[in-house]
Amino acid sequence: MLKVDILKRLPDYLLKASFSVAAGELLVLAGPSGSGKTTILESLAGLQRPDAGNIKLNNQILFSSIKRVDVPTAKRNIGFVFQSYALFEHLTVEGNVRYATRGIDKPARTRRIKESMERFGIGYLRERFPAQLSGGERQRVALARVLAQNPAALFLDEPLAALDRKLREQLRQDIARLPGERNIPVILVTHCSCEERLATRVLRPQRNDNTISWMR
Repeated sequence: MLKVDILKRLPDYLLKASFSVAAGELLVLAGPSGSGKTTILESLAGLQRPDAGNIKLNNQILFSSIKRVDVPTAKRNIGFVFQSYALFEHLTVEGNVRYATRGIDKPARTRRIKESMERFGIGYLRERFPAQLSGGERQRVALARVLAQNPAALFLDEPLAALDRKLREQLRQDIARLPGERNIPVILVTHCSCEERLATRVLRPQRNDNTISWMR
């Protein structure tokens, strides 16, 4: 279970987010550009710091302004797929997936790499570099890499925006299965209504004067 209750002051408005996401649930944050979707994800992942509030994942407090807790990103065990995919261009496909398994014992590492690459059907790409991949292949590598990490929660920031219609439909099916397969909270942010049908639940922003709220 992911529990969120945060405030963050942005240049043009105050952002409020208060919601929870259960294991096995896919929550879609659906709203226009500039409504705070990516800021929420980055705050949950530790890439930005809220001004106040609390973030709790399972039994771990990730952020608490009152208790002065702010767990570093690397220790939050959160998988984050960026819109740009953020692959390491100097590493092969297998090298990218392997990077996510650093720090674990070799047998578990080998198993995770194999399972993750098989799950997204990218084994035949293992020796290629990101520059040699199509957009859909890059997206599958990004998903395989983040899931090889065995994250406790998964965040997807506009993951299908750069793909054509056929590829988007294929990857929607992959994404829709992830929460149940992994039994983890998943949050997907989008400005496209097409992705809303993947959701267990959809949240939309509410604007009141200089405040944008994302509330359950």
